Amino acid sequence: MLLKMKDCQHNGKLITFCGLDGCGKTTLINMLKSYFDEMNISVFLTKQPTDEVRNSKIFRTYMDQPNHEGYEYIALSLSAAADRVQHSNQVILPALMEGNVVISDRYFYSCLANLQARGYENDLWIYDIAARIPKPDIAFFLDIDVETAVKRVRQRPKEKNIYVDMDLQYKLRNNYLQIAKENNGIVLSTINAPEVTFGIIKNELKTIFKK
Repeated sequence: MLLKMKDCQHNGKLITFCGLDGCGKTTLINMLKSYFDEMNISVFLTKQPTDEVRNSKIFRTYMDQPNHEGYEYIALSLSAAADRVQHSNQVILPALMEGNVVISDRYFYSCLANLQARGYENDLWIYDIAARIPKPDIAFFLDIDVETAVKRVRQRPKEKNIYVDMDLQYKLRNNYLQIAKENNGIVLSTINAPEVTFGIIKNELKTIFKK
């Protein structure tokens, strides 16, 4: 279903990246930041959800543990959605108004993908909230097979023994692809070298930059 997000008048550009953990977001965002720096274009890096939600007990329980019996996922989803409304309008939008290029590691699409992957496909409240979220100028969805993504995550020293819900990852991947299709997102495979994917990103950015 199409997310009817808020069209905002501003002088900046909002570029978002979504995808599975291990899909290559951090690498490509850093490459893009360096690319803009070389052209003396002001860049504001951010991520969603914010650390306030990311470090909460309920969030860490769902991310790091197989047993979620003490919590309701809908409570976490509502908390994350509220965090995104606050962050998008009070942090991202002011940065855009100042003329910055804002690059967001994850965005509201991730909230929807996770909600549906957890079995809440018929919850329509999230579409109402979407109307309060600034619409990106361009939204990249980085795609990779689940096994490779998980392997990459577990190569990180602090996450080598991290719990991963594999069934959830498969659902998330399918959801991201469907959301991208329905919302004019750009799907990019990240199975190849980052330089290859980044070349495609630079070419796609021509659609929102005159130069």
